[in-house]
Amino acid sequence: MTAAERSDRLTVFKTYKLYVGGKFPRSESGRVYEVTDSKGKWLANAPQSSRKDARDAVVAARKAFGGWSGATAYNRGQILYRIAEMLEGRRDQFVREVADAEGLSKSKAAAVVDAAIDRWVWYAGWTDKIGQIIGGANPVAGPFFNLSTPEPTGVVAVLAPGKSSFLGLVSVVAPVIATGNTAVVVASADAPLPALSLGEVLATSDLPGGVVNILSGGTAELAVPLAAHQDVNAIDLTGAGAELAKELEIAAADNLKRVLRPSTASRHPGKDAQDAARPQAVDGEDWSADPGTRRLTAFLETKTVWHPTGALGVSGSSY
Repeated sequence: MTAAERSDRLTVFKTYKLYVGGKFPRSESGRVYEVTDSKGKWLANAPQSSRKDARDAVVAARKAFGGWSGATAYNRGQILYRIAEMLEGRRDQFVREVADAEGLSKSKAAAVVDAAIDRWVWYAGWTDKIGQIIGGANPVAGPFFNLSTPEPTGVVAVLAPGKSSFLGLVSVVAPVIATGNTAVVVASADAPLPALSLGEVLATSDLPGGVVNILSGGTAELAVPLAAHQDVNAIDLTGAGAELAKELEIAAADNLKRVLRPSTASRHPGKDAQDAARPQAVDGEDWSADPGTRRLTAFLETKTVWHPTGALGVSGSSY
């Protein structure tokens, strides 16, 4: 009897780990917690990150920021597209994990995963275009060129949506890195497995280590030190409840962090079958809707440069 024909073999369970600095460490505290599906069935043990893990993730993100923000927008777009390619290759795995995490049927989970992959491609296409949308030459009265260009804010702490474990996650992470920022992501506490698996994809997608760092565990336990961290430049509060969000905003004010508040927009039901088949709104936001440029511009600064045009000639022209 061959090994393939044996029915008594033991299942090899997956060990999920954090993704920090391009590596896969266990939690510094050694803690884990049980992750279950929508029916309470045990799925895996996820690492429970500590404040030390959060600080290590910030160090990794800061170290990676110079190289990532200095890369060409075209290069960032190519890497984001590579991530989409890798996600496509592991589609079946993510369909299974999303179905377990969100209690969806296989067909609905597949629709969510397909939407998430498409969103990576969408943001990949924006990397070299966002500057043309929000930057440009400004008219001034005088012999000067006045040019405004967008620049990334820096290290961004991202609290991922609690219910939309994959499409929502992609929707908050992709725009942060597409514009040259680096991210410390706190995955959904109840459904962290798709996020931890995403770390495995990022590690094999040419993305430099430290650009995205993924932590699992208690959202409040990790978010509070990140909001107060002096080397974190911005925070996305999508995955925080109202009470926690208020506490984090106060902490973030200490070093004038940019703060992105969660959208409270709800989805308006469509009238046709195609719209009805779209993934439903969760976390108070319709993650399946066209995201627009709101999240792309949320963590960008505008740099304006004045440059003399040179001496004006008799005709009033220069150069």
